[in-house]
Amino acid sequence: MSDEKYTEPSPRFSPENDRPPRQDRGEGQMDGRDGEDRGGRGKGKVYFKKKVCKFCTQKLKIDYKDSDTLRRFITDRGKILPRRITGTCAKHQRALAVAIKRARTIALLPFVAD
Repeated sequence: MSDEKYTEPSPRFSPENDRPPRQDRGEGQMDGRDGEDRGGRGKGKVYFKKKVCKFCTQKLKIDYKDSDTLRRFITDRGKILPRRITGTCAKHQRALAVAIKRARTIALLPFVAD
C-alpha cells in the first residue's frame, strides 16, 4: 500500500449488500423483501371487508335537520369524511355533503372544531 491513509468502508453499505439501508418503518411493518415480517398479515393477497352504503341498505333518508346522523360523517375537526372511509355510495355521498353544508349554515353542525 502507499502512504495514503486507509479509510474503513462506510457503515451504511456492506460489500455483500449493495442496496442502501432501509428507512425505519416501525415495529412489525417491514416491507416484505426477502421474506421478512409483514406485520402479521402473511403472504398472499390482502382481502378486506367490502363497505356498504348505510343509506342504501337501511333505506335511510338524508336530512340536513338530523344532526346526530350527519355528525357520524364528519371528523372531530369538522371535515366531511370521504367515501372510502365511510363506505357510502357516490349518490349518497353527494347528498350527504350537501346536507352537512346546509346543517353548518343554520348552525346545527360546526364548520370547525372549537
